[in-house]
Amino acid sequence: MSKYILAIDQGTTSTRAIIFDRQSVPLYMAQREVKCFYPKSGWVESDALEIWVSVIDVINEVLVKANLTFSNIDSIGITNQRETTVIWDKKTGMPVYHAIIWQSRQSKEICDKLEDKKGFIHKRTGLLINPYFSASKIRFILDNIKDGQKRAINGELMVGTIDTWIMYKMSHGNIYATDVSNASRTLLFNIFEKKWDKDLCDLFNIPIEILPEVKPSSFEYGFASFFSNNVKICGVAGDQQAALFGQACFKKGDSKNTYGTGCFMLMNIGKEPILSKNGLLTTIAWQIGDETIYAMEGSVFIGGAVVQWLRDEMKMISTSAESEDFAYKCEDTNGIYVVPAFVGLGTPYWQNDVRGSVFGLTRGSNRYQFVRACLESIAYQSKDVIDIIKEDTKLDITCLKVDGGATDNNYLMQFQSDILQTTISLPKCIETTALGVSYLSGLASGYYKSLEDIHSCYYSKKQFRPLMSKNKAIEKCEGWRKAINATIAFK
Repeated sequence: MSKYILAIDQGTTSTRAIIFDRQSVPLYMAQREVKCFYPKSGWVESDALEIWVSVIDVINEVLVKANLTFSNIDSIGITNQRETTVIWDKKTGMPVYHAIIWQSRQSKEICDKLEDKKGFIHKRTGLLINPYFSASKIRFILDNIKDGQKRAINGELMVGTIDTWIMYKMSHGNIYATDVSNASRTLLFNIFEKKWDKDLCDLFNIPIEILPEVKPSSFEYGFASFFSNNVKICGVAGDQQAALFGQACFKKGDSKNTYGTGCFMLMNIGKEPILSKNGLLTTIAWQIGDETIYAMEGSVFIGGAVVQWLRDEMKMISTSAESEDFAYKCEDTNGIYVVPAFVGLGTPYWQNDVRGSVFGLTRGSNRYQFVRACLESIAYQSKDVIDIIKEDTKLDITCLKVDGGATDNNYLMQFQSDILQTTISLPKCIETTALGVSYLSGLASGYYKSLEDIHSCYYSKKQFRPLMSKNKAIEKCEGWRKAINATIAFK
């Protein structure tokens, strides 16, 4: 009987289930949209129960599509939107508050009060004090539900990122765990000692006892008994670390950029963590057995989301794909720069209070130029991150591996290659997030024998090489720098 790996990819706006064969080919996929709520400016939430139901739906649908049963599934891998936080009642298994999404800024005041502790936090977590991460989200929920702190101290509540929530529900409450890659995104995890840090928990007044167990990324977590008593969850990783693994970035210096709702640039920095001096994040990429690999990361909060904004709010395009057509309908942006700081600016600026801005409009400006400028803003933001990673690590990037939905946009990929003056490589399988966690799951179950076994499955489908002159690229980036500086100055 042929065996396959089932990967669950729970993202910000949708949940997907993908079935992979041994050659890392995605055979079947099912998808459900997940609604986000925006109660106040800068706040982003979701219904955790809706997320769980979407997981049930996509698993059942993909098995029906493939005409398979769980007897055909070797193991399950779970990858998830990181930092997004859920707290639920231990007795009922019901959420006590909406899931607070990674993008949300509603816990900013909590972070502001701890600004003087940023050095201490960075030295232990590799992260910055920012509402992006989970700790302040946990604190916010406990402060905004009845008797939240008391219930936490009494052990009545359970807390986790989305991977923990899904595993708990999939196992009928028998698995209460997370992996090191997700734990390293909470501001509560010591990445050097690889354990929850009591001092950090005390800083946020979060009882350490309510946190889940931390396990390797490739590990037999337990049975997905909600679905089958014979299939185990064997791989878990945060989405960006999973994508790094799915891109076969196994060597020090290997790098990838994911173009999704946001953009996430990660570089494999090896077995020893390096703390950034320039606003980058140091995070755990994955753990297999006793070996832990670290990554340097920079985050762009608004990537592909700017195209959704053009489509849904501005009504300038009818579909996301139309943005590419519009970009080619004009010779250039005619000097327009768009800074899509809708929820602040991420790496390397970490400016929470700034908001989006537009520069260079004239009477002759048109929507084609505006759309093109929005696409270019994704590439500019990514370049800002990549430049700082190269400076911190002293490692060059001769080829950048890319993935995510926005890589379908040829204009964006070519422009990214142009301003980086670097080759961009698009993999044959662009579902690298789900693929990465399927690899991690297969390693734990024995489906794959080694990293070499996995690497043999990786192929590049398409490459983009610079067509713009270096001087022209420098000139355009100088304009972007002026736009960024003006945006920050305006806050």
